[in-house]
Amino acid sequence: MSVTAFPSRRMVDRVARRKGARVEDRRAVPEETPVAFSYGGSTHAVMMATPDDLVDFAYGFSLTEGIIGSAGDIDRVEVVEAGPGIDLQIRLAQDAGTALAARRRHLAGPVGCGLCGIESIEQALREPRPVADPGRRIDPVTVSDAVKALEGEQPLNSATRAVHAAGFYDFDAGMVAVREDVGRHNALDKLAGALLRNGVDPARGAVVVTSRISVEMVQKTAAIGCSFLFAVSAPTALAVRTAEATGITLVAVVRGAEFEVFTHADRIDGGIADVA
Repeated sequence: MSVTAFPSRRMVDRVARRKGARVEDRRAVPEETPVAFSYGGSTHAVMMATPDDLVDFAYGFSLTEGIIGSAGDIDRVEVVEAGPGIDLQIRLAQDAGTALAARRRHLAGPVGCGLCGIESIEQALREPRPVADPGRRIDPVTVSDAVKALEGEQPLNSATRAVHAAGFYDFDAGMVAVREDVGRHNALDKLAGALLRNGVDPARGAVVVTSRISVEMVQKTAAIGCSFLFAVSAPTALAVRTAEATGITLVAVVRGAEFEVFTHADRIDGGIADVA
């Protein structure tokens, strides 16, 4: 059965302690659903995800996994209810079949893991193609403004306090797209799909995320083709090395006007002399 929407959150009963008293009421929590990615009738991957923005998810996952290189590589996405989960049935254009064969693998990814099911160390440490230098320099205020803009565009997290967000901040137009999910990798994949489907130029801005920066987040940002990655939390050492190698300016631990630049700091004009 083909479907178009699933609830991204539900109300559940709870018992809370408030000012020393027992309170029985209800709370909004996000849904967590198995989402399968099927190509040509064969399941390629299953991720635990928030069942929202699923077509974006299909496009973004396909892009960041190296299955497609453009929106035109996908002919159609059908969202199908499959028992307790969802099957994203993705029909590829003919030329994308070779890339899929090269990347074929099976994985089951819980929300905290972006490498589950990888079959070799080489796959886990694959280096994305370097991102082109956008030839643009930004000021420190832009970093703070981007993270602040993301804070105001997270309705699911405002209701549940349990999901991550990834947004794209256009340096001229502001925050143009935000996607949320229980998994930080999923949120970024959904954002990648939204940008791809809407023809947004990734060279015009920065990817902004609410999570820590693991290597997968850098790899996905590189696959999107964006040269700036801003985060509220810290990066891993491998994420820093990968950002350096791929030409991504990695800015993390953003706290208001304060932040830390780990790679390619020359793209941020002034105000970073004391940044560690």
